[in-house]
Amino acid sequence: MIAYETQLKIQALLDDELSPSDARRLAETLAQDPEARALLAELKGTKAALKSFEEPFTLPETREFFWSKIERSIQAQPERVVAGAPLWVAWRRFLVPVSSLAALVLLALLTLLGPGGKGPEFEAALSDPGAFTYRDYSTGATLVWLSYPAENEFAQEEPTDTIE
Repeated sequence: MIAYETQLKIQALLDDELSPSDARRLAETLAQDPEARALLAELKGTKAALKSFEEPFTLPETREFFWSKIERSIQAQPERVVAGAPLWVAWRRFLVPVSSLAALVLLALLTLLGPGGKGPEFEAALSDPGAFTYRDYSTGATLVWLSYPAENEFAQEEPTDTIE
């Protein structure tokens, strides 16, 4: 596969757009790479085929006179005064992005808070650091996590007596 840069240089060589030093380097590449030579031959054939379909077109006057007529017609046109945009267009340029941003913020808040207006709630009881409560109001679920036996300075070393 021929590198993209090499393909571009082959096209530039065909269009006589390469510097002499680049043309010498490309000639060395073409001498060593048969795929590059095949691409050059294909591009030459395509260029010749396209050129054979072109009909010659000659202007009735010289090139300089033709372009000077175009230049005079452009200069002869009156200048158009562009009126300022109406006030509502200026406001619309400001309000459309701001209202879009507000809608995205509102959507994010509604998504995070859920349909009940409250997001999930976490609660840790200070009296028992081994308990953790999770409430999800959108689904109506409550989860209480207890780490038992509690491992802190308040935990008793001996089990308590139970009533049987």
